[in-house]
Parts: sequence; C-alpha cells; structure tokens
Amino acid sequence: MAVKSEPTRILILGGGYVGLYTALGLQKKLRANEASVTVVDPQPHMTYQPFLPEAAAGSIEPRHVVVPLRRVLRRCHILTARVTSIEHNRKAVTVEAADGHVEQLNYDVLVVALGSVARLLPIPGLAEHGIAFKTIGEAIYLRNHVLTKLDEAASTLDPELRKRLLTFTVVGGGFAGIEALAELEDMTRDACRYYENIEPEDIRWVLVEAAGRILPEVRETLGVWTAEQLEKRGIEVYLSTAAKSFENGHVVLSDGTEFDSDTIIWTAGVKANPVLANSDLPTDKRGRLQATAALQVVGHPDVWTAGDVAAVPDLSRTENDPTATCPPNAQHAVRQARHLANNIIRALRGGTPKDYYHKNLGAVAGLGLHKGVADAMNLKIKGFPAWLFHRAYHVKAMPTFNRKVRILLGWTLGGLFKRETVSLGQINNPKEEFARASRS
Repeated sequence: MAVKSEPTRILILGGGYVGLYTALGLQKKLRANEASVTVVDPQPHMTYQPFLPEAAAGSIEPRHVVVPLRRVLRRCHILTARVTSIEHNRKAVTVEAADGHVEQLNYDVLVVALGSVARLLPIPGLAEHGIAFKTIGEAIYLRNHVLTKLDEAASTLDPELRKRLLTFTVVGGGFAGIEALAELEDMTRDACRYYENIEPEDIRWVLVEAAGRILPEVRETLGVWTAEQLEKRGIEVYLSTAAKSFENGHVVLSDGTEFDSDTIIWTAGVKANPVLANSDLPTDKRGRLQATAALQVVGHPDVWTAGDVAAVPDLSRTENDPTATCPPNAQHAVRQARHLANNIIRALRGGTPKDYYHKNLGAVAGLGLHKGVADAMNLKIKGFPAWLFHRAYHVKAMPTFNRKVRILLGWTLGGLFKRETVSLGQINNPKEEFARASRS
C-alpha cells in the first residue's frame, strides 16, 4: 500500500508586497495537502507604502494602509519573527521570534521576499537625528512629531528656537521624499489656521537632492515642473547638493548653506535587506539576489525571489541593455508576486516556470491635496487630473476589498469634514505621565 508523501513545505520570508501576494496566490490555488505555506515577518501586517504620505498627513487612517496577515492568509501559517540567516545548503533559515527566542525553520521551497531597508550614508548626525519613512510606525511618528513642533513653536518665546522648530528638512528627491514633503507641507499649511501666532510663511520646508533633478521615475520635463510647483509653494529646493552634516540638528549642505532644523526626514534611497549578507545565496554588487526571468535564484531552482530584494532581468529593456533589471517599485513587486505564485504551482506540478515580462506603465505621484503629477501610457498629466489618477491607481492596487472601502470612506469623510490636524505626541512617549506621577 502506497504511503502518501508529506506536503511540500513552502517558506516565505517577508510579508510585504511580494510575500503577501505570493501567499494569497498559493492559498487560492494549492490543492488540499499539496503544500503548507509559512510566512515569516517581524510585523503581523503588510504595509502599502504608496499610501504612507497620506497616512502621515492625516488623509488616510494609518490602520487602513496595512493589511493584517493573519486575517487574509487564513490557510497559511504566520510567524512573527525576524530572519537572521539563510543556509540553503541545509535548507534551513534561522529566525528570532517576537518573544526573543531563536529557532530554525526547514523548507522544501523557499521564497525570499525580504524587501529593502533605508540606505544610510556616513553623514555625521544622521543616525541620531534622521527619521526614515518606510514603515507605518515611522509615518505615525512623523505626523505627531511635525504637529508637536508646531505646538512647541506656538508656545516658545525664543525667536531662534521658534525658527528651528518650524524648519523641516527632507533629504531625497525620489517618489518617497517628494510625496512625503508635499503631503506634510500641505498638512502644516492647513494646520496654521488653528494657530493664532503661526502663519504659513513662518514654516520653512527644505528639499535636498544630490542629483540634478527630482522624480527620476518620470520624464525630465515633469520633474522640472514638479520642482517649480514646490517652489511656488515656498518650498526651498536644493538640487545637485549633498548633505554634509546633521550634528545637533545643524544642517550643513555641500554648497555651504547652513541652518538649524529639528526635523530631518531621510528618504535618500534604499538597499536590499542586509540579511542576504548572512546567506549562501548569490548576490549582485548591489547586494540583491541574482534572479532569472522566471523569478528563481540563479543556480537554485527551489529558491524563488522578487521585489526590492531581487535583481530580476527586465525583459522589456534587455534588448537594448542586457544588464537591465526591474526597478524596485510597487508596480513590479505586485505583478512579480502574482507571477511567482503561478510559477511555484507550475513547478510543484511538474510544469515549466514562465518568464516574467511587464513593460513599465509609467509613474504617478501625489503632491498634496488635489495636486499630482503622472507620466503614464505616454501621457503627461499634471495637477488635479494627476491627483485623481494617483488615487484611483493606488486604491485599485490596495490589497483586499475591505481596505479599499475603508480608504474610500476615509477620503469621503475627509472631504466633508476636513482632516484632523491634532498631535497625539504622547504616543511617542506613553509612559512619561505615569513616570511623572510616580515621582510626585
């Protein structure tokens, strides 16, 4: 009598775009007892990062831009843990669980979807004073931080301190930096209505970009137009300028400009998750996994990868540039994940994986309420139409019907009653009052 084999063990490292969409595809298409799927991530949710700027500015409820993994992946095992090393020669992954204990996970099929982390440069003061902008926690912190600075500025009698408190610096002119800058500037301008001693012109927003242009994802003319629009709003834009120091909140730029700023937002690029340095899988010079067009790690057909952590050949461009790889954006990550899930199913059932091919449809960015820019389908779109396009595209891409509806309702209520511009700064130090009471 034949003995039924054990289900194939599929281990997915990372619960972001790639991890979530791959797991969704697998749980939908796997047959009963065909395979088990385990998803490992330090957070119990997936964050839809394109909505972080609106969450930081109060246009969207922060809880609505995250997708609870346990709620949507009901046929998968969810482990809240941080990956520390990958040993593929033993088919083992070491993780540190949420309670601090370390354990080893074994697998038959591995999906590496660890994404990226902020790329920090050796700039004095950056680690101490910089605020990254990749997680929902950072978005919530930044919103409360910025509004708290307005409260402090409205209370101080020191003009120099007031100037420092009302100076906000953003480093990085890519999509993350420009959208965060535009949304938060909009929020502070709106908040001024409730401060009798703060006017919009008292608030200083500064953008620092080392390259000669912003928004490299769109054509140059749109990047120039965007910079002009930001300057019309009173935002200072420094191009071809590098940050040299942030020590003690004193900003020093490469062109000699110096000023004090209590808020330094760092969005100057990302890098592949450094966990790959503790693995025996092949990486390229940028630290990304070397991948085939079928989304398999080179030389390891039972290891799959996609998204920011992977150097996936961009077949839409390799004819002109054999080294072209897919850019690290949500558009490719979501499509790669769906393709990856189908390829794993094909491989499990003896089929041949298919190559991933997707021509970039373009890019779209929000520049605050009712303002945007888009370069899509060979069209240049500016202003209100681009803002509508931005919202329509991202609500369509947002996972789960539940979250789509909540976001739409939030936008509707915000349009009717205006967004809330109150700081919940106590969240950043919730035990302060308790400690103060214990000393009295």
